[in-house]
Amino acid sequence: MAEFHIAVVAGDGIGPEVTEQAIAVLNKIGDLFHHTFHFNKVLAGGCAIDEVGKCLPAETLEQCKKADSVLLGAVGGPKWDTVVGVQRPEKALLGLREGLGLYANLRPAIIHKALSDACPLKPEITGDGIDILIVRELTGGIYFGEKGYREGKYGQEAFDIEAYSEMEIRRIAKNAFDVAMQRNKKVTSVDKANVLESSRFWRKIVTEVAQQYPEVELNHMYVDNAAMQLVRNPKQFDVIVTSNIFGDILSDEASMITGSIGLLPSASLGQTGAGMYEPIHGSAPDIAGKDIANPIAAILSTAMMLKYSFKLDKEADAIEKAVTSVLESGYRTTDIMSEGMNVVGTKQMGKLICDAIQ
Repeated sequence: MAEFHIAVVAGDGIGPEVTEQAIAVLNKIGDLFHHTFHFNKVLAGGCAIDEVGKCLPAETLEQCKKADSVLLGAVGGPKWDTVVGVQRPEKALLGLREGLGLYANLRPAIIHKALSDACPLKPEITGDGIDILIVRELTGGIYFGEKGYREGKYGQEAFDIEAYSEMEIRRIAKNAFDVAMQRNKKVTSVDKANVLESSRFWRKIVTEVAQQYPEVELNHMYVDNAAMQLVRNPKQFDVIVTSNIFGDILSDEASMITGSIGLLPSASLGQTGAGMYEPIHGSAPDIAGKDIANPIAAILSTAMMLKYSFKLDKEADAIEKAVTSVLESGYRTTDIMSEGMNVVGTKQMGKLICDAIQ
């Protein structure tokens, strides 16, 4: 029997609803596999602004650092649109990633067989399914670079600088090649090396790292072509590794290929075993409190937590199989509903998955 301490950042909008179901699933795993999960709920995002005046209180970051892992729901919403940039709810995410040293974001894009009809692409394009893993660099690049205002050629202008060090590129590339070794041994590195100096440097370092993995096939692709290829021929991809901003955009595109952004989890990892796990969807304030949000992405995020942070592969597989079983039984939340299926709410979907765990 093992004990794990998890910091829970439920956040805003539907965040508390989906994390509630994720916690229920972890408790069911604990009962069946004889583990104990301790949950420490902490504030971040818009709710933290409302309560203490800061999107990421120092106490929250401290508690997250002490935890074995972090489970996050979602942050932000139009309620806080007028908050100044450095204190916007979304800044809590950047602060958590930077404060916890989480430099690698793993975002799978998988089409469940039971949901193949929800995919917007033609069946002849998706074939017997799609399984892509996007490895996004998370703490560098334009989101963290120097920014500000200055006088330019046409008056005042704003700027954001994209910069990457050799160390940052090398460690994210190594992460991508490591996970590729556990998959189909193919890495596509996405950049804009025909225009950007930072991308030319990116390509150079990734190529050097590839030499340490002779079994893995490496190819390079410009980001605009990659965006096109994701909808033209997504089956060509196995692992995609790319920068912070390109990964942000491409992973959202890949998510919609699967049929719903409400299905996809993510893992943010660093040098230590601890990580932060979250659904890639937003806070969706328009449906908050209506018991219609899809909790599957949050639940699958706990499976990634078990696998990557706690090394509990059997337990992770049990969650994934339970999700598949429920979907194959014809249960759907409204975002993935199709004719002839049984529509259920957030809580009922969570209960169905809990009951299906073996």
